[in-house]
Amino acid sequence: MQTPIKDIKFSPLQEEFITAPFDHTFEVNEGAIRSGKSAAACMRLAMFYMLSPDESHLVSGFNQEIAYKIYIEGDGLGLAYIFDGMSHLQRDRGGDNLTIDLPSGQKKIYFKGGGKSNSANSIRGMSLGSVAYTEIDLLNQEFLKETFRRTANAYIRYHLGDLNPPAPNHPIIDFFKEHRAKWQHWTMRDNPVMTPSRLDELKAEFSANPYLYKRDWLGERVMPEGVIYSMFDKDNMTDKTLMGKPVEMFFSTDAGQEDATTMSCNIITQVRDDSGRFKFVLNRVANYYHSGRDTHNVKAMSKYAEELLRFVNWCHKTYQMYSNIILVDPAARSLREELKRVGLATQGANNNAHEVAGGRKGIEVGIERSQNLMSNGQFKLVETPDSGIPMKYDHYNFIREIGTYVRDDNSGYPVDANNHAMDEFRYSVNYFYQKYGR
Repeated sequence: MQTPIKDIKFSPLQEEFITAPFDHTFEVNEGAIRSGKSAAACMRLAMFYMLSPDESHLVSGFNQEIAYKIYIEGDGLGLAYIFDGMSHLQRDRGGDNLTIDLPSGQKKIYFKGGGKSNSANSIRGMSLGSVAYTEIDLLNQEFLKETFRRTANAYIRYHLGDLNPPAPNHPIIDFFKEHRAKWQHWTMRDNPVMTPSRLDELKAEFSANPYLYKRDWLGERVMPEGVIYSMFDKDNMTDKTLMGKPVEMFFSTDAGQEDATTMSCNIITQVRDDSGRFKFVLNRVANYYHSGRDTHNVKAMSKYAEELLRFVNWCHKTYQMYSNIILVDPAARSLREELKRVGLATQGANNNAHEVAGGRKGIEVGIERSQNLMSNGQFKLVETPDSGIPMKYDHYNFIREIGTYVRDDNSGYPVDANNHAMDEFRYSVNYFYQKYGR
């Protein structure tokens, strides 16, 4: 239902944000759920469209439906309602858009999804004045990078993102730093529709869970409860280049269709530690990762095999090493057959199914080995060169998964979600442990 503009009441933070000068290329609103970020974003974008001489602009979300729901509809506070009577929905060669007739000229607000691995293709060739992103931490990195290229010629260049607090090591934080984002923190108290009694009710509800209290009430970045690899430190465990003497390259793979298919390229190096002794290090240097569920693009195993062959060949050429060890989850029989068909010999990975060690059994054995490897300084991420193709082979999805790989509060077992790169990482650790870790 439409809310008349004259009846809308903004909080002090919303008013300050909406009316601030457009003197930053990139602004980010981060904080608690239901904090009024989206309503304020729609109004600030409306202000910008009235000022901007550029005709074309973009609003985005994980998919097109979310982008439309947040920015165009906005629960009665979106752009279609702000510009009611002077706007209409249409579709042209650029895609679906809200066309607005303003004194500064006609504006076309395109709404598109940015969560798929090929989302950047939908905006290539466009010239944009501004881009807005809801839940920016869920969007594909290449899509985000492409949006900044699309505004390079804007008269007034402007980008606006929002998100709920991510894990402290989420890659999106580095993206904010690289683009010098102006950051604004929000809490539920910044939403004028929240009455004092409702705030007290919600505060009491969240206080029962320290994690939810910090994330959803205070709007702070916190690691999820029960995170399994809490010792992982992205900054200290990432090298710009391979360190030490290369000893061996091998690949580790987990397969799915709706679930992610992921293959890592790993290089073992021999390095001298602080005491002068030599030790072996497991270096994760590149990663193929595709999720049918996340991208809404389910691929056949034969297609995965072709793309994994390209990945393996790229790794051989890039790192000037050869490997005949390709570990694959034993349960992924169809992928192993397809890899054989394209000329890649594989062997079943040790998935810890029947292992028992020191009171631990099953995958807990592999998890403990992985934790020890990190704690001992024997695991590194190595920055990945550009692949030269739309699909990137970097560590984005590994870092994203490791921050959300947690234990179930009731059973204590690892949650069977956000764990595909975590599984093939465990297979690589098991191989390293068997050959170099004893």
